[in-house]
Amino acid sequence: MKKEWVLTKESFDALLAWLDTNPDSAAVKYEKIRTRLIKMFVCRGCLEPEDLADETIDRVARRLTDIESTYVGEPVRYFYGVAHKVQLESLRPKPVLPPPEVDDDDKDEREYECLQQCMGKLSVEHRELVLQYYQEERGAKIDNRKHLADQLGIAVNALRIRVCRIRASLLECVQNCTHTAAA
Repeated sequence: MKKEWVLTKESFDALLAWLDTNPDSAAVKYEKIRTRLIKMFVCRGCLEPEDLADETIDRVARRLTDIESTYVGEPVRYFYGVAHKVQLESLRPKPVLPPPEVDDDDKDEREYECLQQCMGKLSVEHRELVLQYYQEERGAKIDNRKHLADQLGIAVNALRIRVCRIRASLLECVQNCTHTAAA
């Protein structure tokens, strides 16, 4: 079993010292690196960019004693390399428990009930966005999505990403709900 590593004050201080000998400059560099990592994960469509940025920083801090004496170059580049691996790991499919054998009608009904529950848990803004996004068919759907993006003042691709994130959280909620209901 993998032992959980925790960022301690000492390891955090060592990380800051690696970034810069001046504590104030090190703190500014740290904040800039964390902000850039979050932006990078957001741009790559990750669902939990802050968590992935923190995981990246934890991993760098954990390996610091091994790399500190031999690493050459700006530390930010090392963070980006680790962030790339963290992102790839976040894309791996999570293990799913096999659902028990259920009659298809019961399964559909339970999934629908779970979807309704999960939709109710969304903010009003997210719920309305998802409902509007999936209206219409064919060409009307495309026009509807362009109009929706214009209303929000964002690009159509940004709208797609936003809805994709909401849909991913809905899917996870529905899967958890149906699994809990089946158990």
